[in-house]
Amino acid sequence: MADWKKLAKDLLLADGYIERKETELVRRAILADGVVSKSEAEFLIELRRDAPKAVAEFHAFVMDVVKKAVLADGAVSAAEAAWLEKFITADGKVDDVEKQLLRDLKAGAKSTSPEFEALLKKYAG
Repeated sequence: MADWKKLAKDLLLADGYIERKETELVRRAILADGVVSKSEAEFLIELRRDAPKAVAEFHAFVMDVVKKAVLADGAVSAAEAAWLEKFITADGKVDDVEKQLLRDLKAGAKSTSPEFEALLKKYAG
């Protein structure tokens, strides 16, 4: 059986640009069941990292999915903090969108681990 993630990624990145229409198709597929899994979030993170170019709506959607996946239980655990750090530093820099993600997670969480608090302080001030 073909690897659906690889196939989808190859199709979406064929022209080197993730457009609005492609963003909407991915959004519908990811949100179809009303649940955002870590696997789906990781797929989008990989897609974002590997896309030479993408519309702003795609980047915003990825951040929204990551927030939903991390805050599914209302808390940001130590393991999730490690996962987030790997995500936000994957390209060697932490941009304003990623800093805002950390601040949004802090605002939306019922509780956070000391590891997340350290991550927030390190990258988002």
